[in-house]
This record gives sequence, C-alpha cells and structure tokens, in this order.
Amino acid sequence: MAKDVNAPRRSGNAKVIALISTGHFLSHFYMLLLPPLFPILREVYGVGFTELGLALTAFSLTTGFTQAPVGFLVDRYGARGILIAGVALESVAVALIGVFPVFGALVALLVLAGLANAVYHPADYAIMNASVAKERMGRAFSIHTFAGYLGAALAPVTMLTLMNWTDWQTALVICGICGVAVAAIMALNSGVLLDATSTRDDSGGHHGKTHHSELRLLFSLPILMGLLFFTGISMAGHGINGFSVSALHLIYEAPLVEAGVVLSAYLFAAPIGVLLGGWVADRTVHHDRFAASCFIVIAMMIFTVAAVDLSLQAIAVLFAVAGLANGLVAPSRDMMIRSVTPPGEMGKVFGFVSVGYNIGGVVAPVMFGYLLDHADPGLLFWVVGTISLATVVTVLVTGHRGRAQARPALQHT
Repeated sequence: MAKDVNAPRRSGNAKVIALISTGHFLSHFYMLLLPPLFPILREVYGVGFTELGLALTAFSLTTGFTQAPVGFLVDRYGARGILIAGVALESVAVALIGVFPVFGALVALLVLAGLANAVYHPADYAIMNASVAKERMGRAFSIHTFAGYLGAALAPVTMLTLMNWTDWQTALVICGICGVAVAAIMALNSGVLLDATSTRDDSGGHHGKTHHSELRLLFSLPILMGLLFFTGISMAGHGINGFSVSALHLIYEAPLVEAGVVLSAYLFAAPIGVLLGGWVADRTVHHDRFAASCFIVIAMMIFTVAAVDLSLQAIAVLFAVAGLANGLVAPSRDMMIRSVTPPGEMGKVFGFVSVGYNIGGVVAPVMFGYLLDHADPGLLFWVVGTISLATVVTVLVTGHRGRAQARPALQHT
C-alpha cells in the first residue's frame, strides 16, 4: 500500500520548489556562462569561433543522448541522489574549465557538464510530482520554468561583472563553487525531496515492469506527440531568439540595436507569462485547449509580422504578445505531460519528451541560417508561425488521448 505523503507535501511545498528551482536556475545559468567569453577564449585556446561552437554542441548532444536514459535511472533508483550528483558534477566541471585553460580540457569538461545537465528535467519533474500538492502543481511548474529563464538572463551579466573584479578563470571557479554549495544545501535538505521511490512500498515499483512495457509507454501516441510539441516549441523559440534580429535587420535595414530591442520585448514578456501561466494551470483541467489557444495566438502574431509591413514599434508589441503567450503555455504544457504519465514514470517520460528541446536545438539553427542565407528573410517568420500552428495538433492529440486513457483508470478506482 502506498505511503501517505500528504503531510510532507503540505509542509514542504515551498522548500521543495525553492530547492528544485535553484537547481534549474543553475542549469540555465551554466549553459550561458561561456558565450560572453568567446572573444577571450578564442585567443586563450588558439581556436576559432567554429571550434568554440562545436564545443558547445558537444555539451548539447551529450545532454540530448543521455536525458532519456537518465530518466529511466531516476524512476528506478530515485531522483534525489541523481539530482544532487548532477548539480555537483556540473558545478565542478564549470570550475575546472577555469582551472585548466586547454581546449581539449574544455571539450571534455563540457561533455561531462552535458551529462550532468541531463539530470535536471527527469529528476526535477519526478520530485515535484511526488513532493508538491496537486493543487499547487501548476504554480510549481511555473516557478521552476521561471527560474530557468532567470538563470539564462543573469549568466552573461554575472560573468561580465565578475570579470571586472577578477580574471575569467577565477570567475568560472567562483560560479562553480556556488553550484557546489547549492548541491550541499540540497543534500542537507534531501528529506523533503520525495520521488517515486518514496511513494511506493518495496513490493511495488518496477518489479512487474519490463523494458518492453517501458519503451511501449515512451512510444505511445500521447508521449510521442509530447516529444513533437517540445520539438516544435524549441524550433520556434530558436527561430525567434536566434534569428529574428538578423531577419528584421535584413528586411527593414534596421540597426541591430533597434532590432534587438524588438526581441527584448519578446524575451521580457515570456517570463511574465510563465508566472501567470502557473496560476491558470492550477485553475483549469483543459490544459490542452489552453495551450492550443496560446500557440494559435503566437502563430497569428508572427504571421502578422510576416505578412504586413509594420514599424519596429508595432512589431515589438506583436512580439510582446507572442512572448507572453509563449510563457503562458509552459506550465500547462508540463501539466499535460503529467496527465498522460503513469505513476512512477515521470523521470523517463519527461526525460524523453525533453529530448525534443535538443532536437530543435540541432535542426533549427541550420534551417533558419539557411533561410537567411538563401531565401527571403521574411520567410523565417512564415516558418516560425507555421511551426507554432502545427504544434496545436500535437497538443490537442496529447490532451485527447490522455483523457481517453484516464477514463478506464478512473472507472477501476
């Protein structure tokens, strides 16, 4: 019989969310520490920007290939230890990049950091699902996502600020030590971090499961649709974040600074949407319909930019609305995946669907770069809008199949 974890859930919600969100903050923070250093690292290592970009690709590919297997480990052996080890390992890897200024060491340590980075989504969602009260789950997901946005936003300014006081190597070591401290705090408070192994008895769990049944779950239609809509979100996001400034510059001959301000409207609105989206997610059961509405809004805003000759100020307003909708969808997106995930399977399912981010991260830059080089730059916005609109289908299929799967289970309870 499952243990009653309602009491720890009620008393530990805030602490759990704070610990998990701090780890997610570090994940995104560490991802963006190195790019501001590229002009310096180019001279230090004696390589070009291409080689530095390939080093970051090694990080992303390692995360992409190991995230789903880590999800299986999370469900089988528990998320707490794996998460704490991941935070500690990535922090040490970042610090060691500062200690060993050799390009080979950079690549090896980024591979190590990529492996550590693979733990966050499987472990975080498994812990939140088991530790946080159901009625607060949407807000927990929103704070978790917001922390990632915040980490990404603060990484460049933190790195550049530290470099005003010291050198780049010491700055990296300081950032790494801070992460080790976070891992230690997590370890000291690990008792509140419940997971699937905390909420089942010893006779349950994975003893009745086979690799075949676990793989069948991952390749079921709702989970595959989840993978596709994570891929769609990633591709559309890379199109806006990575290439919209260049596209606006080419279309309107706008200065890069002014085009960057337009993108900033999107980037600042998205985190606000994330926090509001958590409140919405806790108050609706139709997460798929809400998410679909958000994607339609995003598509309409971006299609308008593609079809109409507008001022940069008007485009900034449309980008802000699209960014707000993009943020609003995040907690409902996570609630949808949770709704189609059987008990004890959160790690592997979130690990699997999160690979969509990595797929998008590999495909989108090449595709959008090719469009800007060989086609009308306005086509970028048509493609981003189309991807957002196509994502609506994956969301609705996931929601519909999830409810269909839930009905038989409810009838037998």
